[in-house]
Amino acid sequence: MMMQGRQLALALMLLHLLLWHESVTIEVPQDPKILADLRQPPTITKQSVKDYIVDPRDNIIIECEAKGNPVPTFSWRRNGKFFNIGKDPRVTMRKRSGTLEIGFRNGGRPEDYEGEYQCFAGNDHGLAMSNKILLRVSKAPLWPKEVLEPVVVTEGSSLVLPCNPPPGLPPPFTFWMNSMMSPIPQDKRVSKGLNGDLYFSNVMAQDAQNDFSCSARFLFTHTIQQKNPFTLKVFTNDPYNDTSYNDSDPYGGRKVVESTPTFLSPLGSESAKMVLRDEQLLLECIAAGLPTPTTKWFKKGGDLPGRKVKFENYNKTMKIINVSEEDSGEYVCMANNHLGSIRHSIFVQVKAAPYWLDKPTNLVLAPEENGRLVCRANGNPKPSIQWLVNGLPIDSSLPDPSRQMMGDTIIFRSVQMGSSAVYQCNASNQHGYLLANAFVSVIDMRPRMLGPKNQLIKVIENNRTFLDCPFFGSPFPELRWFKNGQGSGLDGGQYRVYMNGTLEIKRARAEDEGTYTCVASSILGMAENQVRLEVKEPSRIVRAPEHQSAIRGSTARFDCKVKFDSSLPVTVAWTKDDKPIYLGWRLRKDEESLTIPNINEGDEGIYTCTVKTEIDQDSASARLTVLEEASLNPSVSSALPPDRPDPPMDLELSDPAARSVRLTWIPGNDHRSPVTEFLVQFEEDRWEPGRWQDLATYPGDLNSVILQLTPFVNYQFRVISINAVGHSEPSHPSPKYQTSSAAPDVIPRGLRGWGSEKDNMEITWEPLLDLEKNGPNLHYCVWWRRKDSDGEWNNVTIIGIKHVVRNTETYVPYEIKIQARNELGAGPESNVVIGYSGEDKPTSAPTELRVSKVDSSKANIQWKPVDQVSVRGEFKEYRLYYWRESSHVPALVFRKENKTKGFYTTVAEPSAILSDLVPFSRYKMFMVAANNRYEGPPSNTVEFSTKEGVPDAPSFFRIKRRGFDSIHLEWDKPLEPNGLLIGYQLKYQTVNGSRQGRPRLETFLPNVTEFTLRLPDRSTRYNFYLSALTQVGAGEIFAEESPFFANEAYIDQVDIATQGWFIGLMCAIALIILILLIVCFIKRSRGGKYPVRDKKDLPLDAVDHKDPDGSFDYHSDEDNKPLQGSQTSLEGNVKESDDSLVDYGEGGDGQFNEDGSFIGQYTVKKDKDETEGNESSEATSPVNAIYSLA
Repeated sequence: MMMQGRQLALALMLLHLLLWHESVTIEVPQDPKILADLRQPPTITKQSVKDYIVDPRDNIIIECEAKGNPVPTFSWRRNGKFFNIGKDPRVTMRKRSGTLEIGFRNGGRPEDYEGEYQCFAGNDHGLAMSNKILLRVSKAPLWPKEVLEPVVVTEGSSLVLPCNPPPGLPPPFTFWMNSMMSPIPQDKRVSKGLNGDLYFSNVMAQDAQNDFSCSARFLFTHTIQQKNPFTLKVFTNDPYNDTSYNDSDPYGGRKVVESTPTFLSPLGSESAKMVLRDEQLLLECIAAGLPTPTTKWFKKGGDLPGRKVKFENYNKTMKIINVSEEDSGEYVCMANNHLGSIRHSIFVQVKAAPYWLDKPTNLVLAPEENGRLVCRANGNPKPSIQWLVNGLPIDSSLPDPSRQMMGDTIIFRSVQMGSSAVYQCNASNQHGYLLANAFVSVIDMRPRMLGPKNQLIKVIENNRTFLDCPFFGSPFPELRWFKNGQGSGLDGGQYRVYMNGTLEIKRARAEDEGTYTCVASSILGMAENQVRLEVKEPSRIVRAPEHQSAIRGSTARFDCKVKFDSSLPVTVAWTKDDKPIYLGWRLRKDEESLTIPNINEGDEGIYTCTVKTEIDQDSASARLTVLEEASLNPSVSSALPPDRPDPPMDLELSDPAARSVRLTWIPGNDHRSPVTEFLVQFEEDRWEPGRWQDLATYPGDLNSVILQLTPFVNYQFRVISINAVGHSEPSHPSPKYQTSSAAPDVIPRGLRGWGSEKDNMEITWEPLLDLEKNGPNLHYCVWWRRKDSDGEWNNVTIIGIKHVVRNTETYVPYEIKIQARNELGAGPESNVVIGYSGEDKPTSAPTELRVSKVDSSKANIQWKPVDQVSVRGEFKEYRLYYWRESSHVPALVFRKENKTKGFYTTVAEPSAILSDLVPFSRYKMFMVAANNRYEGPPSNTVEFSTKEGVPDAPSFFRIKRRGFDSIHLEWDKPLEPNGLLIGYQLKYQTVNGSRQGRPRLETFLPNVTEFTLRLPDRSTRYNFYLSALTQVGAGEIFAEESPFFANEAYIDQVDIATQGWFIGLMCAIALIILILLIVCFIKRSRGGKYPVRDKKDLPLDAVDHKDPDGSFDYHSDEDNKPLQGSQTSLEGNVKESDDSLVDYGEGGDGQFNEDGSFIGQYTVKKDKDETEGNESSEATSPVNAIYSLA
């Protein structure tokens, strides 16, 4: 029986392992389109805590949120019974949610709703349930009324003042205060215990000065309640005088009896404490005694957990956080003073509420797939596990043939549509419970591509590249990559395909450019996407800036010549000390350098040139050191600028060994810039004589180093010094040093086996480098044998890099390995690689090729697969040859073209979709099976016809104008009608700038290919949209806009009178006319018949006279003299001239401005002869009129 039990246990273990390997779960992407179409059982996303305490002053909100498709509906149970929410007016449920709101605006007591609540969310695919939520209302009861007698105590004795707060929910926080509302000072002698009581290790006389009141603060209601105060009466042996108190003698010289320590809490010599895992452990020991005892803690049989332990309340309380099972044991607290000590043992037992070891998670499966749900939990005591399905015990649910219970695991085999459900796992013990929902969702979905279509990826040459192709489907599709739509799937070699669809190109090269197609296929169909890859040259700095030192006031120039891919936009930026440089009047930048003229101390720093494109960047830095001006005294070398160092001297070799030698040299002059490093180079005369190669670099403070060398090389060394300015010239070469030979250290790279003919296998590899040969007579030993044959290895020794194994069977796997050897021995063997012999023509053809569904541009094809043995090589694809035989459109001329399309599939009943077909056409096709080199015989030829589709755009569409009032349109039928044309459809609408008019529609018979449109206005413009019609609908649109013509002027339909430029122009014209009128008016007013020129010729006084109002009088003292040409009267007055201006004024009074110009309306006397002799002789030209204004 025992043996049978062991065999059964072993069988169960093997079954577990088998199912573990078979278990496949589909990860659903969080793509909105996928989630919208995906039917899934409900999942609880939000719920209230298990122990839910609410404030009685607020409305009660019990949260329950869930997601699923369809949207879940919610129900509740209260105290294990259905809770009818509709019958209670105070209870409402939020829309599209299960959250309950209980309001008390219209009365009611929150206490009436205390109890245990549980939420259920369900849809067509299952039922999820929340935790059981224990709802309790917070309570803050009043302190019971009590009369406290004064507490009488003898000085030096211990005392405990009880607090006993009223039991609240949650329990209140307690503290002690006096009647002045000041906190009671706590120290080593007086402190509050965990239970809220106030402990005095010993009482002092001054304690009677205070009264002591315990206060309780309730967290939810934010209220504080205070207990009636305690009053102390302390008896002393001698009278108490508070002036005699001091820290060194707290008893003021009175004799108080001392006592050994005793425990006030806990009592006795031992106690027990139980704590739950992950909670905090609080242990307390409060001792009485005089002097006040000191408390210490220990753990028997071990150390205290140093990182988790903390001592509080003057070492009277020990706290351990995040308790685990290792914290169980006996803890000892010891209180001592100089009279003695006392111990108390606390036995701590750590229990545990259930906690997860393996929490069940959602399981998404395709039909016929396997999976499992595991629910493992631990606790102390060990919890019991109960499974439920859709909220009911699994034993009482409907039987499911695909489901099997095995302890804490449910196993699913060959699930079917309709098996979706929500499973609950309940793990419980006496300290608590855990509840987890996990759904099993059985879905089938055609493959879909989730990434952007036709993405363009630009990468740098020789970089590792990833092409993403996120996809989804159920069952999980098989994904393959193709390049440029041809060839077999890309995997292996320099390609690697990841499970998530990403294609890795290990080292992108120029020949890797092209269009990559990822194809996801399953039994439900296939989907594909394309990614276009462009490989760009790297951006790099070919002439980098170099460290330099320059004298203040001189010019510094940093070079930065870059090389980049011309198809990428590039920027070259400079920074100084990692901060951008702002180019201004002083700093200048061109394409290849940065120039800093007139440098000063502020220019010193590290300058970095960065060339950046959208996909890469390169940078180089150099330091600029600013020096003071050179001293006039040439002997002061410190004022000279630094320079490159001199080369090292006197190279010597010592300490020779098989693969090393010591090189020593004397450094040259560093020229005021310390040497930072030495570069050691070597030259060998066997493989590449005359070529110096870098060996290693060493710090600038070394001048003797041990060089690690390669066997079988005749070395010669030289050293170059490097400082901040640059490199020195190379030193003179050292003496030659020949290393001894040794066996090879390197395994030949690139080992592979492949067949160039159907009966051979070529084994090739890369040769060792010259410096890897390690000795003379290098050759290679190659082994091969049939894979899985366990036969003897065949081997051959060869000098070249290829060996051909002949007379092999067709496409047989071989194990291959290689080893390099020379005269000194053999190197390490390579790992075994798998190669294949050559391929031959497949012998079988796919059968029963047929078309199951055809539309206008696609056809579903199906066939019977070939036996993989008949492929006689690596199966590459099923290759479909198809061509357009004819069109159902009469007299349609087209060019026949044979096309191919490959399908990779290994399923028992393969199918595929042939797309991009021409509608309304007759096609023929056949299929072959193909390996990497050959195609097999063709299948049966299938003929099918595509359905009628919408036509292509008309072959041309022209617009001509034959007059100012009409437009003539011409077009021709589409090159591919894709069906029988039934006419044409022309939509057109007026357009004025960005505004468009109401669309209009014209239809024409299929034989009509022109149309004349009358224009309501010669400036009207139109947009035209022409498409051909079949019975299926309108085809591709040919859009045109009426063009501009040479005799057409475009008139913008706007009000010109409201345009700013027009208003300004009119104002300017009006102003010019006004100025001309004023000039002419003044000219007429000054062109009278008095001798103006004679008046102008009169001399003026040397000093002008001012009128009393401040105006100047330009008349001389002889103003009273008569003007020339006037007559003097007998009374001696001057007779007015006939040309006096008075005759022209209004009212006879002539008025003049301060500048002498005439004011008033200018009128002409009709009775005067305008040709009198006193008329001014000056011409009245506009120039003279303007001159007269001066």
